[in-house]
Amino acid sequence: MTISPATRISKLALLTLSLAAVGPLMAAPAAAPSPQAAIAARQAGFKKMGAAMKALNDQLKTDAPAKAALASAAQTLTMTARAQPALFPAGSGPAAGVRTDALPDIWTQRTVFDGQMARMIAETGKLVNVVNSGDVDAIRVQAKATGATCGACHRQFRADN
Repeated sequence: MTISPATRISKLALLTLSLAAVGPLMAAPAAAPSPQAAIAARQAGFKKMGAAMKALNDQLKTDAPAKAALASAAQTLTMTARAQPALFPAGSGPAAGVRTDALPDIWTQRTVFDGQMARMIAETGKLVNVVNSGDVDAIRVQAKATGATCGACHRQFRADN
């Protein structure tokens, strides 16, 4: 029986797609970061978010905010916000022996903390959409809402307000 080249290519493509779909399921789970690595990564992420928020607000104080700068800041905020929740594994609080402003309440009130992180992700996502609209007044409103979400979490879960 002879298989046509087109059939051979189709079967190879199907096999490739199948392997691509199953491959990630067979991969070993990533090891949780050490408490020190998690603390360092989340601190760096929050500093990055603070710098992006400052850049965004500085642009909004000008008469003609640069859309590229606004978009870059909003994108940094949303991408970094999405990574932050995973950087609070059990054992990475003050008891880890590494300087951190994270309060123990993060781990004792995990559901509340996770809700705050979800709100941060949602607000930064809205910010990206509003920045893409180009409506400077709407961007100001959403930047304020995003900052308020960050501040609410700081007041409840951060020692160094």
